[in-house]
Amino acid sequence: MQMLEMFYDEIQDAVDRRVPFIIPIGTMEYHAHHASCGTDTLVVTGCLRELEKEKEIVVCPPIWYGVASYAVCDAKPSHFHVDEDVYAEYLYCILKSMLDAGHKNIYLIPHHQTEGAGLMPMTIACHKAAKKVTMEYMERKFGKGWWGSDDYASYYENLGGGEDPFSYIKVVPLISAEAQIACGGFDHAGKWETSLLMGTDPQYVDLSRCKDNTEWFSQSAIESSEDLGKHMVACTLEGLRKVIV
Repeated sequence: MQMLEMFYDEIQDAVDRRVPFIIPIGTMEYHAHHASCGTDTLVVTGCLRELEKEKEIVVCPPIWYGVASYAVCDAKPSHFHVDEDVYAEYLYCILKSMLDAGHKNIYLIPHHQTEGAGLMPMTIACHKAAKKVTMEYMERKFGKGWWGSDDYASYYENLGGGEDPFSYIKVVPLISAEAQIACGGFDHAGKWETSLLMGTDPQYVDLSRCKDNTEWFSQSAIESSEDLGKHMVACTLEGLRKVIV
């Protein structure tokens, strides 16, 4: 279900039943000449579009702009960088609204600098916002010392489960470390990421433009294919099925 298309009663029902609410996390950044600057967000929404066919989830509007950094390029049209602290505060406000409204099964799914599912500035900002808002929510609702109270004597028994408050918001990279191995590779604007975009939204790839690419990271893009992209989507979905519950 796309949250934008839902009515209030449908959203409230999904919250009450703890249906997963998923926020696609992407960036607007330079992807050489052959791929859309919205690649990072498009592959998240594209994979979730496939997951939505088989699993009850609510896909929230994506966050297009992100902590792109200037690691891949200097200032260019189509490349937008949001400061990490500003970004974390923006996410914090969104998540605070959701927790206050009763959401207890939220997923942030980023695709940007997630090689090996490692922590980089944008994913760190996601984790920071999630933990900060959860700690403040619990203290505001139950008071100081909530975790140490007898009410939470079963905390470790519930660890990782639906009653664990630190499971209310999860940060999950689009392609897990295991899925990246199964896919066969991972890159930026090269063979692998371009193929993934071809597997979800091929209209946003034009391989004929590869002739204009000069950067090392984009040289392998000419080897991209929709078949490889479909394989990568399948590997990605296999990983998401395990963690989105």
